[in-house]
Amino acid sequence: MRFVSYRTDGDVRPGLLLPDSILDLGLAFRGAINGGLWQPTLFGADQAIPDDLTGFIALGERFLECTASIQEAAQDAMFEPARVSSAAATLVAPLHRPRKNVFCVGSNYRAHVTESSRAQKVADNVPKYPVFFSKPPTAVIGPDAEIRLDPTVSDKVDYEVELGIVFGKPGRNIPADRANEHIFGLTIINDVTARDIQRRHGGQFLKGKGQDTFCPMGPCIVTLNELPAYDNLAIRLSVNGELRQDGNTGDMIFSIPTLVESLSEGMTLEPGDVLATGTPSGVGYAMDPPRFLRHGDRTTCEIEGIGELTNVVADATMSDEGGR
Repeated sequence: MRFVSYRTDGDVRPGLLLPDSILDLGLAFRGAINGGLWQPTLFGADQAIPDDLTGFIALGERFLECTASIQEAAQDAMFEPARVSSAAATLVAPLHRPRKNVFCVGSNYRAHVTESSRAQKVADNVPKYPVFFSKPPTAVIGPDAEIRLDPTVSDKVDYEVELGIVFGKPGRNIPADRANEHIFGLTIINDVTARDIQRRHGGQFLKGKGQDTFCPMGPCIVTLNELPAYDNLAIRLSVNGELRQDGNTGDMIFSIPTLVESLSEGMTLEPGDVLATGTPSGVGYAMDPPRFLRHGDRTTCEIEGIGELTNVVADATMSDEGGR
């Protein structure tokens, strides 16, 4: 199944992606309850139907079972009020405003470590443990939203296509061989980075990678059962149609189960938490000469089995908003 968040004219709503439309999850579950599609329902007398995708993810396996039943019956009359034309909907980030920072991993593809070391003129050292950092919720944007650059802050903004892991079942000290039990699904993330700021703050990545709009995410979350072989997916990024990054998730230094085990050591992972798992080689700052993003550039991230995430770069100083 593929889950999205969308808006028409009003609030952001969680949805299930169908071949020709979007099924509003809140309305669909109300229709299923009223139509007696299943008994017992997910919701007790005092439990409200969630109004965002994180709330649905937190319901666990039963949510997926019930949604599968809804998907099979999506053309039934009871679901007519819940169907939204794809043309009338604007997709936003599937986790439109995460409840916590997005977790990220640096230096997790061998060829990227090599190109980064060469560009920085430092020793080529593969990390012994995963390098974690995070991006604040205010950095998250969705498909077709603008990556806003402020040249008064940085003129060395770069791109990084990454496979994003969305957690479902909560856990702490999760062993690698049970990591899949805690993964709800997969998405695409562009780890946009101001390279000069990244280097400026004592080696801490948060400031350079946490600027507003620097975490495009989407277009959907694909459930794990549809992509169980996540360790062998083509992963690419192009700028204005020019292929820049072309790798495979099997080239990670630290596998996804290893990352889950390491991240969860002493730290509880909760439903709706997101982990970006690193980027392959081909980033702009490692080119000779470096090639950074500029106003009007179009970035397209693509991961096999998930889809494409496209965003246009805009100079924030050219807008009256001056920001997000």
